[in-house]
Amino acid sequence: MTQIAITEMGPRRFGVEIEEGDQRTGHLVTVPESVVDELGLVDLDEARLVRESVGFLLDREPSTSIGEELSLDELPQRYPDFYEELRARVTSG
Repeated sequence: MTQIAITEMGPRRFGVEIEEGDQRTGHLVTVPESVVDELGLVDLDEARLVRESVGFLLDREPSTSIGEELSLDELPQRYPDFYEELRARVTSG
C-alpha cells in the first residue's frame, strides 16, 4: 500500500514523502497560482491538491520517476488530462 505524507514548507510549497513497500522517496512540490486559477475552485485546500496531484502521478509512473522538485504547472504539458482529472479528484468526497 502506498502512503503519502504531506508537510507544508511555506506558502505554496509542500514536502511530500511517498512510501511504497520498502521504497521511500522525498519531493518538494510547488503549487503555482496559475494552477489554482486554472482549476477555478473556491476555498481549495492546497495540501489536498498536492495529495491528489501526487496520486495522479502515481497512477501513471513510479515514485522514483517523480523529480525531487516538482512544480504542478509542469504536469499539464506531460499529461493533457491533468486539470480535468485533478478537478474531479479534489471535488469528489
